[in-house]
Amino acid sequence: MIEVTRFNNQKIIINAEMIEFVESTPDTAIHMDNGKTHLVKEDVKSIVDKVLKYRRDIHLLTETIN
Repeated sequence: MIEVTRFNNQKIIINAEMIEFVESTPDTAIHMDNGKTHLVKEDVKSIVDKVLKYRRDIHLLTETIN
């Protein structure tokens, strides 16, 4: 899960595993597997960085458990 900010400054948490793609239109649009799209304040690079951090954290957690 990653935290992003809508344009009304509302913070939301989205499931990083369900992101299909992210684009700059010029606003950042996060397209989900279920067809929903979230427009957010963060730029594309920030979203990619958050997803990568999430995946690293999950991987480290999995290694720690095993």
